[in-house]
This record gives sequence, structure tokens and C-alpha cells, in this order.
Amino acid sequence: MKTIGIIGAMEEEIACLKEEMREVTVTKKASMEFYQGILEGKPAVVVRSGIGKVNAGICTQILVDVFQAGVILNTGIAGSLKNEVNIGDIVLSTDVVQHDVDARGFGYEKGQIPRMDVLSFAADEKLAALAEKVCLEVNPDIQVFRGRVASGDQFISDGETKKRIKGDFDAYCTEMEGGAIGQGAYLNGVPFLIIRAISDKADNSATVDYPAFEKQAIAHCVKLTKNMIKSL
Repeated sequence: MKTIGIIGAMEEEIACLKEEMREVTVTKKASMEFYQGILEGKPAVVVRSGIGKVNAGICTQILVDVFQAGVILNTGIAGSLKNEVNIGDIVLSTDVVQHDVDARGFGYEKGQIPRMDVLSFAADEKLAALAEKVCLEVNPDIQVFRGRVASGDQFISDGETKKRIKGDFDAYCTEMEGGAIGQGAYLNGVPFLIIRAISDKADNSATVDYPAFEKQAIAHCVKLTKNMIKSL
């Protein structure tokens, strides 16, 4: 069984997973603590990457190089970009794009990293299908969507920025790490999935909704991730 790498940007997003691991050893790299052990009967490494794309990219490469991760899951929270995606719901990535990349002056599409042959990085279809099945079983009180995740080094909390990102990329949610994790996984040929529970609407209400619904959203995400690992 290949090692499952599980990344959360914040401690709150992975604390419950770490508590349930067995036979744990901790390795510190790049100021990150990698908890290696057994989770739901599977070899896994759980790590808090820190917030933002650079932290997430570095973390992904360490999981591949040091721990030989054969699957990478990123669990966490995000802001909704679509009216039908409500607080507490879950979005599973079909692909990830970096909305704050703009090299159109060189003839690239908005979001495309120069000299890369893709605009977005496709998540693993089998992982997404499994996650959707499991989510419907363990979180029956919420909706689950499959769609594009847009990442950038910004907390989106105004309607105009939300409208622009939605218009440019037709994404379902926005957050700060998935694009870098997807890029790192793509470059290394490792299947990945970004799992995002919605904590806010990424508009002018975000600064109020985020702290109010953060714990609820994280609980849905952790429940899905934990039960999904059983089936991998």
C-alpha cells in the first residue's frame, strides 16, 4: 500500500486525524512536522503545511521526496464561488487553477503558469469518485459538488473579487493552497484530490461567516477524509 500524504494548511484541519494515528513518528522538515504512522489501517503522513501556496508546494515536494507519498489528499476549508454551494457543503476538485497568476502579457491564458503546457492541474478521477461516494454516506445532511478549485495567496472577502474569479475560471470555491499542491503532484506524477468544506461565501460577509462556521466546515471535511482513507 502506497503512503497517503494528507495536508492541512491549519492545525485545526488535521488535529483529529493526528489524534487517531497509531505507531507515530514525527519528522521535522522545513519547519513542518510530518506525522508518519497508521491511520484507518493505512500507512499515512499527516502534516500542517501552513497557509499559502509556497508553504503548500514545499510540503507537497517533501511528502514525495522524503516519504514516497503515492497519493496526496488536501483537506481544509474554502470560500464558495457559486450560489448553490452553501456553507458546510463540500467541493471535490475536478482540477485546480491559480487565479492570481497573470502572464497574459506573454500570450498565456490568465491563470496559466508560463512555459507549462496546461492551464489547470487535473485531480484524480478515481479519488474524486470515491470521495463523493463516501461523502454521501457519512455527511448525508450536506451537499457535495465536484468542480474546479481556484487558489491564490489572498483571502477573498469582497464581492467584486469573487465575481472576477468566478467569471475568469468558473470555479466552485476559492482558497490558498490547492493550486500549489496540484502543481506539485502534477510535476511528480502523483494522484491528488483537494477536499474543501465551505466556511464562507467569499464576499463581504466572509469575515463574519468564516470564524462562525469554520469548525462546522472542518468537521465535515475531517469525517469525509477519515472514512475515505478506509476505502483506499
